[in-house]
Amino acid sequence: MDDDVMRPDTHHDPTPGLIPVPHGPATGDEALQLPFGHTPDPDHEKAIFGYLTQPDDIYTKDGTYWADLPLRERIAFVNKVQNEEAKQELKAIGRMMKKDPLSPVSWYFRNAVLPGAGLGLEGYVLFSIGNIEPLFKATWPQCWGHNATECSSNWIAAVTYLEVIGIMVGQLVVGVIGDWIGRRWGLIQDAAIMFVGLLMLTASWGLTLQGWVICYAWSLFFYGFGVGGEYPITATSSMENSVASGKLSTRNDRLHRGRKVTTAFLMQGWGQLINQALLIILLLIFHAGSGSPPYGLATVQWTFRLSFAIPAVGTLWLVYYRTYKMPHASRQLIAAKKKTNVTGYDFDSLAMTTRHFGGRLLATAGCWFCNDVFFYGNKLFQAQFIAVISGGSSSVLTGWIWNLYNVIISLVGYYLASLLMDNRFYGRKMMQQVGFLMCFIMFVVPAFKLEYYTSPAGIKSFQAMYFLSSFFNQFGPNSVTFLVAGEVFPTPIRASAHGFSACCGKAGALLASVLYNYIDTQTKFYVVPWFGLAGMILTWLFLPDTTGLDLKEQERRWSYIRAGKPEDYHGIAIHPMHLSLWERLRGVGKHYNPELDHKQKIEDMREEWAGKERMRREKEVNGQNSMGDDLEVDDFNDQVHHYFRNTTDQGMFVNDGSAGPSTHSRSRNNSEPPFASGANSKEVTQEKIRPDSPSTTQTPSSTRPVSEKEQ
Repeated sequence: MDDDVMRPDTHHDPTPGLIPVPHGPATGDEALQLPFGHTPDPDHEKAIFGYLTQPDDIYTKDGTYWADLPLRERIAFVNKVQNEEAKQELKAIGRMMKKDPLSPVSWYFRNAVLPGAGLGLEGYVLFSIGNIEPLFKATWPQCWGHNATECSSNWIAAVTYLEVIGIMVGQLVVGVIGDWIGRRWGLIQDAAIMFVGLLMLTASWGLTLQGWVICYAWSLFFYGFGVGGEYPITATSSMENSVASGKLSTRNDRLHRGRKVTTAFLMQGWGQLINQALLIILLLIFHAGSGSPPYGLATVQWTFRLSFAIPAVGTLWLVYYRTYKMPHASRQLIAAKKKTNVTGYDFDSLAMTTRHFGGRLLATAGCWFCNDVFFYGNKLFQAQFIAVISGGSSSVLTGWIWNLYNVIISLVGYYLASLLMDNRFYGRKMMQQVGFLMCFIMFVVPAFKLEYYTSPAGIKSFQAMYFLSSFFNQFGPNSVTFLVAGEVFPTPIRASAHGFSACCGKAGALLASVLYNYIDTQTKFYVVPWFGLAGMILTWLFLPDTTGLDLKEQERRWSYIRAGKPEDYHGIAIHPMHLSLWERLRGVGKHYNPELDHKQKIEDMREEWAGKERMRREKEVNGQNSMGDDLEVDDFNDQVHHYFRNTTDQGMFVNDGSAGPSTHSRSRNNSEPPFASGANSKEVTQEKIRPDSPSTTQTPSSTRPVSEKEQ
């Protein structure tokens, strides 16, 4: 055993800096005198397990869940928790700046830029395709114009179609790979494919213009495959990282998971901004400081090829980083499969998910579909008002500059979404409903008076609606769909479900790109708004609100479903607050019972503790290092260890080869499933120590320094 790790049953000096248990500092001598078969006092149990079963950020001191409180008390409780957390974060930032003024910048780089680097590159390149198309039209009208003579119109349209289809294939395939082989493999594979794809785009060529268009289109398909994989892999790895690493508690998961994932996702907006700014700079450099046509062939070639070559450098670095600096990206998935004895793809979990979470899949996939129709339709505004404002200017720079303004406004929406995503009075579901509603209004208003709003008299209002639709799309469905498509599903098939939902979303983009080729502008505005209304209805009916609900509790519920006993789960994951209207109508929440759930949590923890003890004893018998398994981190404090050691039947330590529930537990019903698999195989992550939590004392093993390799 490591010298720096102290076992709870071994005498040791009090650990400096830790909040002591009510009886004094922990020294390893506090064994509870509870012989096997004795029924412990419930109040005594709550004193020991309170910090694990009823953490103070979601439970009151008397053990009431925040969502069960009367409205006035609920508001007061939630505001108190969120204000305290905000104060703690501001103090932490202050300490960081006092030590090093630039440390918050480096923290943001590590926690937002790096996790979202792939999506940043995706936003850069994919939106570059639309940005450089006006430049191609101005330079090669014989190919990209309405009366093309040298290129097939089908191949010009295929540039967009193949790009979207490549993304869809990547989302489905890499989603399955992420659940089958692992998150880490998916991350490395995506970065490598995107790097090769950028090289293909930079070097795309042909003996004729049509030959170049064909090469360009297939290069986009290849690159799109890697980009598509970024959606499920980045989302799942971002939200699982804090749960799997052992460095952040479930408290942080409850309070900040949405922000963590959204700050990675908003790098997509930065990618768009950097691309548009770089295109403007490159065009001015190679066009003698002017943005007016005509544009020389050399100018266009240098501009568009360099715009692809520059991000290739960053993508190559991303391949290196994911290969050598993210060795534990699949940790949570490995733990989930280990608990259920699954070595390949978990088809049983896939079948159970469609049966139990079919409504959620309809919500995530359907809402993403509706959102992408809007996301693509937003460009309808731009072309219309630019034509009026610019007075028919043929300069590409005019459109690029207005698009730059739009991206900046979108970024404001991204950041505001990140800020309020975890607010329990707004959160995911409300944000998506309001976003869809506002997008519906911003499109339906001009739809019936398009002639007025595209005239000089109404163009300012039209322009305002354009920017508002961009803002509410990001501060709404575009950010929420990316997050909830992963977090409302269990670990074994999380990437697959996210990939399927994202693929359905891109089907919406494909529908829009095809449909818009066959209908006029007025008809487009008649069609598009109703997708916003449909998205709002789907959200209201089928999407649960997981704001404030940690992944481990959701995985704990999944363990009961996986064991075929969903009715035996009584925890907060089936609280009406966290269920969709559809699930409530089906009676999913009727088994919610806080008292039964508290007892179940203790027995679930007992079984997990016994499993770890069994593994530790087996390793010691075999002469192995019992603390060397990266997947097992001891999160129980000394009091919990002593409680279980003195109230657990020794028969639980006998490994009978069964992966099912133990039959040796003192008070466990044999029909109850084992403790949650996967992300929640360690339900008891050390909660944040607070002065008003007298029973919270960290185990010494959970406070040892974490090496860079473990991070």
